[in-house]
Amino acid sequence: MKKTVVLYPGLAVSHFVPMLQLADVLLEEGYAVVVPFIDPTEKGDIALAAVIDRVAASKPSVVFHVLPRTEDSPCTFVHDSEFIVRYLEIVGRYSQHLHDFLLSMPPGSVHALIVDMLSIEVLDVTTKLGIPAYAFFPPNASALAVSVQAASLHSEGQQPSFGELGDAPLNIHGVPPMPASHLNAEMLDDPGSATLKATVNMFRRIQEANGILVNTFASIEPRAVSALSDPRSFPKMPPVYCIGPLVTGKGSQGTEKKHECLAWLDEQPEQSVVFLCFGSTGAGNHSEEQLKEIATGLERSGHRFLWVVRAPPHDDPEKPFDSRADPDLDALLPAGFLERTGGRGRVVKLWAPQVEVLHHAATGAFVTHCGWNSVLEGIIAGVPMLCWPLYAEQKMNKVFMVEEYGVGVELVGWQQGLVKAEEVEAKVTLVMESEEGKLLRARVSKHKEGAAMAWKDGGSSRAAFAQFLSHAGNATGRG
Repeated sequence: MKKTVVLYPGLAVSHFVPMLQLADVLLEEGYAVVVPFIDPTEKGDIALAAVIDRVAASKPSVVFHVLPRTEDSPCTFVHDSEFIVRYLEIVGRYSQHLHDFLLSMPPGSVHALIVDMLSIEVLDVTTKLGIPAYAFFPPNASALAVSVQAASLHSEGQQPSFGELGDAPLNIHGVPPMPASHLNAEMLDDPGSATLKATVNMFRRIQEANGILVNTFASIEPRAVSALSDPRSFPKMPPVYCIGPLVTGKGSQGTEKKHECLAWLDEQPEQSVVFLCFGSTGAGNHSEEQLKEIATGLERSGHRFLWVVRAPPHDDPEKPFDSRADPDLDALLPAGFLERTGGRGRVVKLWAPQVEVLHHAATGAFVTHCGWNSVLEGIIAGVPMLCWPLYAEQKMNKVFMVEEYGVGVELVGWQQGLVKAEEVEAKVTLVMESEEGKLLRARVSKHKEGAAMAWKDGGSSRAAFAQFLSHAGNATGRG
């Protein structure tokens, strides 16, 4: 009987997709793979449901199982200050269904369960059943190091409120000094709030797993990787396995035909186009004022560009915001902008095939929100980045990208809530034309080589994954 690895993914595209990249490696190693998951349509996430359908269709050897719906009222996920609390509540309501599903599998067949970091409370289930459980951390090792230490400082009372520190630098083992304001918003919440308590508890419990699988590769962040294995800094940390980069491969995003923007890129000179894309959620939508500043800066720079534009958020709390609403480009962008720049630029509504664009020979720079999946995609493609963090751990990622990895420059206007046209023009010119831009390109090319080596025979990530499988074979559920 084949040993089975169970993947229990998170309810977000940025968590689901990288975890499912593990399925292919597990199948190659001779394991069966089973993926129980919560139906995302219960929370109205049609986009994630479509991604799951596409991934399932591309992996016929993987068994996907939708957990039965709970009898509780359907959950609603709004990305506000209470998001993490509601998320943990809905996952908790499915714990019994996951328990029953695992119990229905043949005794002794489950080699390990890999659980998304946001669903870490299911450790209560795996411990009860004696199944080794490993946490999957989609961001990087540096973010893990920061978050665990910040949670520990709070729970021990050494730092009851990070929010009061403002931009005061934090000295955290394994990473460069960073402003306290760059922590995840949940960690900056008021002391005693349900959100802060839930976040601190999550990073406490993640250390109760048999190990933690991180979507990174050792050569890009050696300082953080070394720190996480040092019991003097992390006395409760289980083994950490750097098994990245786990990203969607080139040409595997499920598009039926070649996107029109790729045909346009075919006509452009090598490394001549600036690509601007800010993630797949409504949190990445810019205001109308910001869109105009970007447009003006791009026009003044004189460089070719490919820009993914989404409709701005509105301020009416009574009106639901559709992050996929079709943007009116003529109304949102400066008058005549599209006509004046039509010879050297393309504006795409809502979505572009990011991986294919980044790998295209014409792409010379990437303006990104610093989401970790996007950062990895930029590195793998060897494209220098302009860093414009928006939410989640992206502010921390910006610090790592600029000060640790050396693969990007910061658009500092985000800290005041508006990146001006002058800065867009100046930073685009810097990356595309200056000696500093050439150095950025050289450094990202070096990390591209490191990423390529990580999963080859003898590479660090392949070795770490083998260590994880061996460890799981000798482990039992931790209590």
